[in-house]
Amino acid sequence: MPTRLRKVRKFRGSRSHGWGQVSAHPGAGSRGGRGAAGGHKHKWTRTVAYEPDRFGKDGFRRSWVDEAATINIGRLDEIAEELLARELAAKDDEGIHVDLSSLGVGKLLGGGRTEKALIVKVASFSGAAKRKIEEAKGRIVSES
Repeated sequence: MPTRLRKVRKFRGSRSHGWGQVSAHPGAGSRGGRGAAGGHKHKWTRTVAYEPDRFGKDGFRRSWVDEAATINIGRLDEIAEELLARELAAKDDEGIHVDLSSLGVGKLLGGGRTEKALIVKVASFSGAAKRKIEEAKGRIVSES
């Protein structure tokens, strides 16, 4: 810009050249720091208003794995009578027939113990579960 178009001649000797206090205009102090400085401190209102997503995590996430719902033998033994009462299981000479797949259970695990003869229909099962069911004179019917 040509010197003749600037107001600098008019402001000679005025110390602040129309910018208020002595050091108001020339440095970064008048704007609270350079750039985004103070975004987490004294310029927080601006951050909330204009950059709400500036802070916080937003990255990669682990893919969700749909694991089959499980049940332990001990729990199945506890609820067997209730399943019979609600007609979700059937009883005959062999034992109590339970279809875990229809109940939304995908795997039978070997936690706990059972005294009942259970005939269980399930997609998958652990070795301990199979052993304990067979010890109680029951069996597992695999869906696969």
